[in-house]
Amino acid sequence: MTARPIAVVGASAAGLAAAEALRRGGWRGPLTLIGDEPHLPYDRPPLSKQLLHGAWEPDRLLLRTAEQLAPLDLDLRLGTRATGLDVATRTLTLDGGERLACAGVIIATGVAARTLPGADHIAGVHTLRTLDEALALRGELAHGGTPGSGGAAAGEGGGGRRLVIVGNGVLGCEAAAVARELGHDVTLVGIEATPMAAVVGTEIGELLAEEHRARGVRLRTGAVDGFETASAEPAGTGDPHVTAVRLANGGAGGGGGARLPADLVLLAIGSRPAVEWLADPALDTIDGLRCDAYCAAAPGIYAAGDVARWDHPVHGRPLRFEHRMNATEQGMAAARNLLAELATTDPAATGAGDGASAQERRPFAPVPYFWSDQYGLKLQAYGLTAGADRVETTVLDRAERRALALYGRDGRAVGVLAAGIPPRQLRALRAVVATPLPWEEARERIGAATAAG
Repeated sequence: MTARPIAVVGASAAGLAAAEALRRGGWRGPLTLIGDEPHLPYDRPPLSKQLLHGAWEPDRLLLRTAEQLAPLDLDLRLGTRATGLDVATRTLTLDGGERLACAGVIIATGVAARTLPGADHIAGVHTLRTLDEALALRGELAHGGTPGSGGAAAGEGGGGRRLVIVGNGVLGCEAAAVARELGHDVTLVGIEATPMAAVVGTEIGELLAEEHRARGVRLRTGAVDGFETASAEPAGTGDPHVTAVRLANGGAGGGGGARLPADLVLLAIGSRPAVEWLADPALDTIDGLRCDAYCAAAPGIYAAGDVARWDHPVHGRPLRFEHRMNATEQGMAAARNLLAELATTDPAATGAGDGASAQERRPFAPVPYFWSDQYGLKLQAYGLTAGADRVETTVLDRAERRALALYGRDGRAVGVLAAGIPPRQLRALRAVVATPLPWEEARERIGAATAAG
């Protein structure tokens, strides 16, 4: 009897890490990796930076080449979407109608970009989550001027294209920096007055705002009310093209009323976990796929990466991170714990080697880490920065945008962020929030670590 496969749904960083960890952990049975994009697994953070800028080409984003994947002996299903999962039987349904009965399933479907009503049928309005989306936006940025106007290309006297970025979070800020470096006219619009404030706090956000303004980005505050368009030329040849973004109530942060002229629009208004295909009532899909501390959503069903909302054993509450390092670490943890479960519950049918049977399930308790590159400024953070009820920011050099921020929750320090801090100091800061400390003790240790640099 042929062993049932383990299926990993999602062929990005978390899914690839899970597949490799399954093989390292001793799984010798069939291993299926399913991805809805046609591309080999690739890295997403460079999409809004090096790839959009044109400094990197798509092949540099590959996490593994076809030759490097070959030893994994994968049943690789690219361009294939999972459309359903029966939890009791661990049976996946794929978009071609195939049903795949599995020994175990790891869900790593990530998130999808949010959009606005009507935007899908307006040319020049983009989202930036996938490789194809990033290449489409890069291609349009490479052609200057208003469509049909004969305008000059960026850097050729035409001032580039008028790009309106809706959403002033991490993605919007990174894309704004790249577009300005390429010579385009950029307006950054957010519902919140301060860029990235929800993630980094107001004072660090103000430093970022100063840097963007100094680089020529216009910052506006307001909600988008709709788009203005012009018919494609010649008539009937395609979708109408965006010409402006309208802000509700006129917006704030500058003159010009409620209308922002635009040749291109990037919607960077956040994401939603890709769980719409998981309709089995045994699963909790509110804000991602709910898992226990071992990353298990149900017996034999695990999750990893941006889609997983799991019980963090240190912080004592369910968390979901859209961070690159977490994707890899959680993919490996989910794989190890799935193998340990299978070796205990169904050792004869697992197809696992001795390595799998020797494991025990372990709670997944990472120290979250994220970074953002904007112009020459690098932000790096450990722990939890969003949702803090106390933030203390020390600006070390305003002109150089060097700063340090400590984030607290319920009387304990849970996160730290540094801008322009040397790597040696940054490593010391990580230790301060690896286990939440009382606020005053953390402040003292942060001061000592900073002084030691």
